[in-house]
Amino acid sequence: MAHDLSGPAKPATRLDYGRRIARAMARIAADPARAPSLDELAEAAAFSPFHFHRIYRELTGETPAETLARERLSRAAGLLVRDALPVAQVARRCGYGSAAAFTRAFRAAYGIPPAAYRDAGGIGAPRPPGIPEEERSMFDITIRAEPALRLAAMAHRGPYTQIGTVFDRLMAWGAARGLIRAETRFLGLYRDDPSSVPAKELRAEACMTVPAEVEAADGAGILQLPPTRVAVLVFKGPYAELEGAYRWIYRDWLPTSGEEPADQPCREEYLNDCRTLPPAEWLTAIMVPLKAGS
Repeated sequence: MAHDLSGPAKPATRLDYGRRIARAMARIAADPARAPSLDELAEAAAFSPFHFHRIYRELTGETPAETLARERLSRAAGLLVRDALPVAQVARRCGYGSAAAFTRAFRAAYGIPPAAYRDAGGIGAPRPPGIPEEERSMFDITIRAEPALRLAAMAHRGPYTQIGTVFDRLMAWGAARGLIRAETRFLGLYRDDPSSVPAKELRAEACMTVPAEVEAADGAGILQLPPTRVAVLVFKGPYAELEGAYRWIYRDWLPTSGEEPADQPCREEYLNDCRTLPPAEWLTAIMVPLKAGS
């Protein structure tokens, strides 16, 4: 996750830095197909170009170029696995100069060429291999009690595959306040079914757990989630493939589970750091809230 700023910076200065870096991140997210220049990003953040890169890296844990590459590849994976578009078309949409350059970058990150990724429907693994079909449900889903959670949340409206840009801003917000610690949890709340709601109207929140003294500020609100029973499936693989795991839960597991979903949005908890691990290693806990005593 993002690194905390080191040194004796005053709290007000740290908060101001976080706001300004968030503006640079928004500039990157506005059009990942276009690479903004150093001067553009520094101007958006109101920092000197001589110092912008160092401040950005300390607040976010990566360079602007790494943020841009991650955004491009994440969107490319979604276009491949969801829309099954030709590789050359995906390369153009995501800002690559050629299909060959896109293929090299995608293979380096995902371990498989984009055409093979598209044709295979992804590389994720929502279910452990080698388990008979009739036994899989007992291995795939765990029902557990989640405690009450106090969350800082930033709203996202639009395709769920693009919520990563909101998490980037949330992490800069948290890093500026010294809130990103070993015990911090990062969750997404997803309020709509992407198969039945237009992509531009989908509603979600990027969230992180925060202590009681933290207040809403700078685009981050505070949400309180009550103690909740949840059905949990841990998915290993790219975030762009999570919808297939949701389909399995709602089509195959839930109707035969004896459980009924509660009146709360689905949650995802991101269990490891997508900035330091390849997409094949990303772990996501998909959590479906359940009625008590089902």
